[in-house]
Amino acid sequence: MNRMSWWGAGVLVVLVFSLTACAVPPGQGQSTGAFTPYPPPGFTHQASSSALDLFWNCSHSQPDTLVLKGLAFNPWTGSEIRNLQFALVAVDSRGATLAESTEESENPLLGTMRSTPFQLTLKTTGGEARYDLFYQYFYTEPGEGDGHEPTHSGLPGGGPPVRLVASSPILLAQATNKYLMIRDACSETQHRVR
Repeated sequence: MNRMSWWGAGVLVVLVFSLTACAVPPGQGQSTGAFTPYPPPGFTHQASSSALDLFWNCSHSQPDTLVLKGLAFNPWTGSEIRNLQFALVAVDSRGATLAESTEESENPLLGTMRSTPFQLTLKTTGGEARYDLFYQYFYTEPGEGDGHEPTHSGLPGGGPPVRLVASSPILLAQATNKYLMIRDACSETQHRVR
């Protein structure tokens, strides 16, 4: 090879390595695939918080199983949403917890105009009066922090980061000050997409 060929090959190698170093591995940060339109079609329920919109459907895949399947969407915040976690709690007419299901979002980081699917499956007992959906996430307000550690939680009034872990289901259902709560998430009249 002549000198010019070696130089061209060297530039090509540097270019390839530079582009691959900037790539985000699948599942790390941005969701893969095409952008989801906003609002996403096909969902009957919707709720919003300061940095996140949720869209979902409730169905009974079997007579004793409720499936809440949805899409979490970061429509406008200039920062990534991190560690999105969900809990679906079956509550009886006295407010006691009958069953609970927890799930983390598929993508640990959710950028602006990105979405991530979620699904919660709950075994029902027949005594449920309603199903409450709890969720939490972390995000950094634009201009705060270094973008690596959350300095502000997505919880009302800020507060320290909390984990979606409880020693018993009843504690989770009573912890409305630590989680964002959608009461009666599968209602036929509430939280409907408009």
